[in-house]
Amino acid sequence: MAIKALTWMVRVFEPPVYCYHEIVHNQWVVRMFEDAGVVFVDEIDEVPQGAPVMLSAHGSAPEVVAGAQAQAGIVIDAVCPLVTKVHHEVKRAAEKGFDIIYVGHEGHDEAIGTMAVAPDAITLVEPEWDLDRFRPDNPEKVTLLAQTTLGKYEWESVLDQAQERYPALATPRRSDLCYATTNRQSAVAALARECDVILVVGSESSSNTKALVRVSNEHGVPAYRIDHAAAIDPAWLDGAVTVGVTAGASAPDHLVQEVIDRVDPTEGVRLLRVTEEDEYFPLPPQLRHLLRALEALVRAGFGASEPEGPGLLERDTEWTATEALGELAAPGSALGA
Repeated sequence: MAIKALTWMVRVFEPPVYCYHEIVHNQWVVRMFEDAGVVFVDEIDEVPQGAPVMLSAHGSAPEVVAGAQAQAGIVIDAVCPLVTKVHHEVKRAAEKGFDIIYVGHEGHDEAIGTMAVAPDAITLVEPEWDLDRFRPDNPEKVTLLAQTTLGKYEWESVLDQAQERYPALATPRRSDLCYATTNRQSAVAALARECDVILVVGSESSSNTKALVRVSNEHGVPAYRIDHAAAIDPAWLDGAVTVGVTAGASAPDHLVQEVIDRVDPTEGVRLLRVTEEDEYFPLPPQLRHLLRALEALVRAGFGASEPEGPGLLERDTEWTATEALGELAAPGSALGA
């Protein structure tokens, strides 16, 4: 959703288009957008007055959202709905007087934005830490929340500790962990039962990519994170009969295919599938309203009638992030027309 939203932004607005933080944690995707005229910033005051800005999928602190609305000409918030869910949980828990244990990675964009929702009520705990640094005012009012891209094992290890220390511990009715990351972790666990080594395609800044490496290692199979096919060390594959290949949630498909081509398996490729994903997140409402308004203005200006059949926005469910990235290099495409 975030990739598609930013693709629309660079088609609608003259460059530069600004984006607060990397739209997703994948260096190839970031470079692709930079080539298309996107400027990624780490401070909202780096955005010129009146310029269009997108807020990244990882979620932003409330003061960042307010600053963007005051600074930018138009603001599109591409926050993942699953991150928004955690923000709401933090806000509700703080309003009810709970002390919050937030399991996450210090310095990660998502953790920074989430912690800022209720900084006085929340304590970040890295998965490998114990809970000694957490000091609740009332041990009977403690809740446990998580960064959406954590590994399931990371979350469960802290959950076990917290439940032992705080018998009245509150947790979300639905897991905070992102289905796209947990599904991949389940797939890696299945891969590990069949493979001698696993290659994980994704960037160093991607928390969910690094979680896949840890899952493989926990199952006794060596795994290596790589940005692209050229990063493969042939020594990793020495003696391997079966090689597993997977990728972080934001890694483009072509990078995975290039890794498979580089490995060049003599007995072919088999796709291992553990689940079907049919979730769909629509484009941000601010962007949908903008695109519909622009469409109406164009029709009015040319005296055009309503188009027959579904328009581009209605076909968004069929449009993939891979296709969106392809549009960046195709100015004459339907999206750019």
